[in-house]
This record gives sequence, C-alpha cells and structure tokens, in this order.
Amino acid sequence: MAPDIETVLLSLSHGSKETVPSGPMRVGSIPEGESCETPSEKVSPADNAQRFPNLSWTDSSESSNDFRSDIFTRPTLPMLEAIVNTTLGDCTADEDQTTVSFQEYVADLVGHEAALLVMSGTMGNQVALRSILCTPPHAILADHRAHIATLEGGGAASICGAMIKAIVPSNGHHLTLRDIQEQSILRETVFDCPTRVISLENTLSGTIMPLSDIRAISLWARAQNPPIHMHLDGARLWEAAAAGACTLREIGECFDSIQLCLTKALGAPLGSMVTGSTSFIKRAKWSRHLLGGGIRSSGIITAPAKVAIRDVFFGGKIRVAQDKARRAARLWQDLGGKLQCPTETNMVWLDLPASNVDRDEFYSLGRQLNLKISNSLMVGRLVFHYQISDAAFARLCDLFKAVLKGPDGADC
Repeated sequence: MAPDIETVLLSLSHGSKETVPSGPMRVGSIPEGESCETPSEKVSPADNAQRFPNLSWTDSSESSNDFRSDIFTRPTLPMLEAIVNTTLGDCTADEDQTTVSFQEYVADLVGHEAALLVMSGTMGNQVALRSILCTPPHAILADHRAHIATLEGGGAASICGAMIKAIVPSNGHHLTLRDIQEQSILRETVFDCPTRVISLENTLSGTIMPLSDIRAISLWARAQNPPIHMHLDGARLWEAAAAGACTLREIGECFDSIQLCLTKALGAPLGSMVTGSTSFIKRAKWSRHLLGGGIRSSGIITAPAKVAIRDVFFGGKIRVAQDKARRAARLWQDLGGKLQCPTETNMVWLDLPASNVDRDEFYSLGRQLNLKISNSLMVGRLVFHYQISDAAFARLCDLFKAVLKGPDGADC
C-alpha cells in the first residue's frame, strides 16, 4: 500500500545527505565521496502538494511483475526528489551544472576524459558511430545479435553510410580475436570497404564477454595502421560489473568510446551517456545536435540518473535481481527445461520448443498468473530487475512447474 500523501510530501521536502562514490570501484557499500545533492533550493511540502497531487512515483507495483525488460522499472521517490531540486540550465550551452558534474562523474567511472548526455541508447550508439566515421567507405564489425545490427533501424547505414559486417561467434557465445581477424578488411583498394570500427556489446543477451577476450581484441585493433576504433555498446555494462566480471575502468581502458544506458539495469527515467576522449566528445556534441539531441533543462535527466547509480548500482540491487534470475534458471532446468543460452546476469532465455512447452499455453498461463512476459521479438526471454517482487517471482516459479509438469514442492 502506498504511503499517505502527507508522509510522502514531507519526505520530499527533506534534503538527501547520502554520498556517491567516485573512481574505479566495484559494487558494494557507498563510501565517502561527492554529495548527490543538487545546488538548488529545497521546496516546501506545500509546493510539492501543488506540483505532484497524485505522486504515482510512490508505487512500483506496475513494474513488480514485469519480466519483459529492465526498461519497465518505475522511477523512485529519491529520483523525484532529485528532479524537484535540480538545476535547470541548458545542456547544449554547457550551462547546467548538474549535467556538467554528472558527465564528469560518469567519465571518471570508466576512466575516460569526457562524457556526453544523450536521450537514448540508440542515439548514443549512433552519435558515437557518426563521430568516428566521417568519410565512406567504412565498415563496422559487430556480433550478429548486436543491437546496432538488429534493433536500431539501420542507423549505421542511413546516418553514417557504414556497412555493418555481422559476425557469428565461432564459439557460440562471444566474439574472439580470431573471429575479428578473419572478418576484418585492412586493405584499402577500390574494391574494399575497410574495417574502421569494432563494436562490441557487453552484456549481450544477458551474457558476459570475458575481459581477456576484450583486451586481446583491443590490443590488436589499436596496433593496426590506422588504428581501428573500439566502441562498446555498454547499455547493460552495469550488469557485467555488478556480476564481478570486470570493473567499469577495466572496460574503459579497452575502448575509445562507450555508450552507457541510464534506464536499463539502473531504472532512471531516461537517457544514456557516451564517453571518450575530449576531442571525441567535442565532435559527439555536433553529432548529437545533428540528430536533434539538444537538451534544455537537462538536470531533470541527470539528477535522477545519479541517484540511480548510487542506489541501484553501488547499492547492490542489481546483484539481487541477478540472483533471482539464476534461481529461476536453475528451477527451469531442474524441472527438465532447456535454455537458449546460459544465465550469467539478469536474463533467462527459455527454450520453449526444446523443453516441449507449448508457446500459447505458456503465455496464456503467464497472463492468468498476472505476469508480463515478452511474446514478440524476444520469445522465451525473461528479464529480471530490482523491482521484481518476491510475490511475482513465486508466481513465475508456479508457471514453470505448471508448464513443465513439475512437483509443487520443487525448490525455487
């Protein structure tokens, strides 16, 4: 049950004194660091009552049973408080202090010189690619499942004039240096479309690309003449870091540009970040403007995003969601079910046909149990996030037992 309006408004009127970390740290407790407060005056409960009469932010029930994606989380009251008290300067003119500070903060997290706020992960990837690829012909090497190849509307071709060369990993899991070397075009004859960018994605379909393979590819790419630009679609890099596979800075060392989503895993209302060198971000600002990404009053995006990093990433909530995903995958397999790929972070990919589970029955029963599960492009995919409730998780286990005809007492 949501708290009463007076309690909520009173909580919004109090300033947060919690701190956030800076530097290359693994997920854990929040150490001493810079304040998460914004430099704006606090508002009174009366002001809040007029501005937010319903305060639906107090209720995350609509996301508690939503396994479609981790973009379906609901922003929290601390995020709302940050919005109410943020600065309202112009991002394009670099006049919003909250955004300027946040960009510096994210750049420092991954060990890059600078960062840039953009409106979405798709915009972030396309801004990065457009800033790298100036004069065709040029090719981008990527995993055949990568978002830039399958879910961004052909942006690399239409915006950058680039050809994406989609590679199927020889090991069935992730790209290796051998995969990259075999598919790279280093010649520059009139017949060739030279490889200018290697775009990796980590995590990809919830699986983690090993740091050792990333380092090997990066070392080889940077040794070429000219060097091949290393870009990371790190929309869910938070998941890989939370799982202990790497630190953000260890990844940052391997890439010339990174796109980090603020909604996936973290649960901020909107936005993504692009990081890189100072000169790269200078050009990225032009690319962002070209795509209509100029942002006014940008503090309303960056203030809650900083809260999300503090509370969800450094607060350990991503690991809790990953634990639920592993428990669900284990139950599915214990009951005789098959998976499309291993569960390494927050995604469970059920192989319904291989498990002899009727697709229509699975989704019909899921709806009856009040579970939201994707039944379109991502058949069999379950995405766990920190707002999934224990009650919804228990109902998901009941669904598994029902379709796999497992015993009621099976461990979940």
